[in-house]
Amino acid sequence: MTQAFRRTGALKDLSSYPLWLQSVVRSTERDKKRVVDHELFRLMRDGRLPTSAMRKFLAGAWPTIEQFPQFMAMNLKKLSVGDSPGEDLARRYLIHNIRVEQKHADHWVDWAASVDMTLDDLRRAEDVEGPAALAHWCWYVCDRASLAVAIAATNYAVEGSTGEWACIVCSKSTYADSLPEEIRGPATRWLRLHAEYDDTHPWEALEIVATLLGNAPRPAEVEAVRRAIRSTYFYSELGLNHAAAEMLHGSFDETASNASTLGALDAA
Repeated sequence: MTQAFRRTGALKDLSSYPLWLQSVVRSTERDKKRVVDHELFRLMRDGRLPTSAMRKFLAGAWPTIEQFPQFMAMNLKKLSVGDSPGEDLARRYLIHNIRVEQKHADHWVDWAASVDMTLDDLRRAEDVEGPAALAHWCWYVCDRASLAVAIAATNYAVEGSTGEWACIVCSKSTYADSLPEEIRGPATRWLRLHAEYDDTHPWEALEIVATLLGNAPRPAEVEAVRRAIRSTYFYSELGLNHAAAEMLHGSFDETASNASTLGALDAA
């Protein structure tokens, strides 16, 4: 029986993928939930995240957002046309999505403007070593690891968890409604795009991983994919914790302002 994998089921149905990859996804689900269900996103959704914490979040995640097209380009350099079905699938995916991710970086800058941050502010932000650890990890894994492991760590784990927390933030209109109407559209475009359609990207990445490694990869290859996904979630959570810690240092006036805003929205 051939060990090659070709997907025949629905793209977004986990049962369409090899048993080993289903096991990897399930065994890392708890790690992902710590990212997706982080308090920072619930407070953002409810319009209660202090501005100082929002700025820390936006600046801390910027290195990953800015460099994500570069991570994909690093993986693209590993590929040649016709080497294998998995590599051809990866090549088409990466070429198509590099430009998409560049546009997403532009939208992130628009989001930062909602809290009076410029591109220079994002670039020159201080005390972002914790959040920047995710960007360092993504660079390392794309530079050193195999194509399957690198795509699992970035296009599956980063994009997958991002799409899910963006859906949480957008599940209510509270956050968007808290922004001035004249900037609401551009300031929430990044969130809306990820909540609306980016959910296909991690599934496409999962298909690439499965096609590259087949139905029965070596145990060491399976464990490398599992560790890489877990590492991505670990560094993502580290960055969120770093931004959330800013809430402990927010001023009384800022906290009171956020609380009064939420109270007015609840009363409306």
